[in-house]
Amino acid sequence: MSALKAFLQPVMAGVTKEVIVSNRFKDEEGNAVPFVIKAITQKENEKLARMSRKTVNVNGSPVEKLDNLLYTKRLVLACVQEPDFSAQEMCNYYGTEDPLDVPSQMLSIGEYNRLSEAILELNGMKDAEDKLEEAKNS
Repeated sequence: MSALKAFLQPVMAGVTKEVIVSNRFKDEEGNAVPFVIKAITQKENEKLARMSRKTVNVNGSPVEKLDNLLYTKRLVLACVQEPDFSAQEMCNYYGTEDPLDVPSQMLSIGEYNRLSEAILELNGMKDAEDKLEEAKNS
């Protein structure tokens, strides 16, 4: 049997997961409401990374660098299905016209961190070794 078959697997993009980032967001019955996140393709990820590049001067020469903050904002926006950060009502409530700014206006540092970590994990950007290393350093 050829090893090729082992690599002929469907892409994980589109897989969704519910994540509770805080007990602050509750429904009418008082239950915590989850955020729904989804996995994206590497092609989508590359597009986000390209859109998040900035040119900076290093020793007088222009160099392209990834703006990590902007990339993270774009990744969060691309992966969160619910709530819809692009909804006009959300943007208006949080005082911004840019959906990229809604999560950082809406969430505390810890909530944003939990959401980002779940997105990284779902997209395979954080594996078991990373988690083990984090646990050791805690």
